[in-house]
Amino acid sequence: MEKIRARSGIRASEIAYCGMFAALMTAGAKLNIVLPIGTGVTISLQILFAVMAGLILGAKDGLISVLIYLVIGLFGIPVYAHGGGPAYVLKPTYGFLIGFAAAAWLSGFISSRFKKKTLLSFLIAGEIGMLSYYVCGLLYFYLMSNVFLADVPNIGIMELFTVWFLSTAGVDALIAGAGSALAVRISPAIDRIRIR
Repeated sequence: MEKIRARSGIRASEIAYCGMFAALMTAGAKLNIVLPIGTGVTISLQILFAVMAGLILGAKDGLISVLIYLVIGLFGIPVYAHGGGPAYVLKPTYGFLIGFAAAAWLSGFISSRFKKKTLLSFLIAGEIGMLSYYVCGLLYFYLMSNVFLADVPNIGIMELFTVWFLSTAGVDALIAGAGSALAVRISPAIDRIRIR
């Protein structure tokens, strides 16, 4: 293990944890509910695992975990909630997938600013990370619908806010909170393994 770390600067355990959270993101995508509003408005467990990745692994490894998941999907493996493939980036909803990366990184970054890993510090970090997921998703959706894609109907700010934010934000806040609570329990054990 030390030889692997000396050569690459990365521990084998870090690679394993990043891969594990990428797999959990895939599982979270398949555990979803499609709401009967908009086109493909979905509630899944992905925000749970994105927030947990950042809180448990830290900003860098949490981000890497989600990026691995995103790259696998772009190669055509159907790991996203509604499939996969490179054309996915042309869907207005792809910004929400990018938002998972933002949520993982920001959750990890904010939690590292606190002196102690407490439920409150993890909740603050997790909920802010969840909000960054929506910022990325809504901005991407608006730009793709109104600026870049000619064959997609334009969307107004009010419709974007009510359909793509208000309809799911409350549930996602609860899911992110649950992820934060789980992370504060799991994190000490993971930290002990990573230090070895």
